[in-house]
Amino acid sequence: MEVQMLGKEDFVLIQALARRGVYLCDIAHELGVHPKTVSRALKRGSPPSRRRRSRTSVVDPYKGRIDQLLNEGVWNAQVILREIQAAGYIGGITVLKDYIHPKRVLRSGRATVRFETEPGRQLQTDWGEITRPIAGVNTEIHFIVNTLSYSRRFHFWCTDSEDAEHTYEGLVRGFEYFGGVVREVLVDNQKVAVLEHRPGERPKFNQRFLDLAGHYGFAPRAARPNRARTKGKDERNVGYIKHNFFMRYREFESWEHLNQLAERWLREEADPRYHGTVKEVVAERFLREAPTLGALPAHRYDTAYRETRIVGWDAYVDVCDNRYSVPDHLAGQVVTTRVDLDGVLFVYDGESLVVSHRLQPAEKGWVTVPEHHSRLWREALGVEQRPLTVYEEVGTWS
Repeated sequence: MEVQMLGKEDFVLIQALARRGVYLCDIAHELGVHPKTVSRALKRGSPPSRRRRSRTSVVDPYKGRIDQLLNEGVWNAQVILREIQAAGYIGGITVLKDYIHPKRVLRSGRATVRFETEPGRQLQTDWGEITRPIAGVNTEIHFIVNTLSYSRRFHFWCTDSEDAEHTYEGLVRGFEYFGGVVREVLVDNQKVAVLEHRPGERPKFNQRFLDLAGHYGFAPRAARPNRARTKGKDERNVGYIKHNFFMRYREFESWEHLNQLAERWLREEADPRYHGTVKEVVAERFLREAPTLGALPAHRYDTAYRETRIVGWDAYVDVCDNRYSVPDHLAGQVVTTRVDLDGVLFVYDGESLVVSHRLQPAEKGWVTVPEHHSRLWREALGVEQRPLTVYEEVGTWS
């Protein structure tokens, strides 16, 4: 009956699995045939000369596209289903999974020891990046992913930079999304959090990251050097977002539009998903973790950029390659500038806010509030003015 059970595609798969050292019984299990059938196919070195009468499948016209997605690392059947539905596929997900399932053993991966944590203990954070059109322009999108190690619930936020301020903002947004704070945050050894981490030594953390940790009450932890897979739960979600969210949504009207879609996708798809490792729906597992999270602080941590500046004698301050006016009594004085992640500049004299401006590119010109320079103009107009007759008299005398 062998000739009625194996086709050319089956034989190619058998060869690939055998080259990888997969046991014959496991290959047979994947294909749903007897191990002797697999053994005879390998000894023969070619597909059987006679095959069962081919049966067409609704998935047949889309196998090329499915294989392409698998080669790109997209193994989520729901994502693949949407892709081929857009191309006209009218079948269901079961027949699609039947086609994908035997190929899963070809999926690349590395063995690792899984480390599980109790509820409320740990959050893992990492960055990913991808290029997609925003407002019609191909843009490098950076997204920070924060994953609760116990429940696997995660949050991500997209922005244009991976610097310290955006890293801290992403963490704060994650805490706010979860409604509480874990006991420890595990980071990679990026400089925005870890200044130095030598093997066998305790890491030296960035001072501002320590300030953030103190504000929210979590203990900072750093992954072991050269062991990024310590944060495997979070890194898998980076790939999940790339191959799911960014496959479903290909372009965005604005950064705001992008993050609005991300929040909706988290609620509608990521949170309700069944997690194969913990064998549970993520949102339901989170219900047990939520009561173990610490309370959010009364005041949000300020993630804005802060610097000191000396105001010019013309009562302008230089910030982000442009100049912005301040009240003229501050000319020559030291002020504090604060630029939030929404692009608004705040200028402080000591603890007092004196002015705020929306940042704008230098090519659009300096940003000026006329009232700021009223004293300077009065002084300029107060310069002694001589009548022309004085100069006439000087000319006559000479």
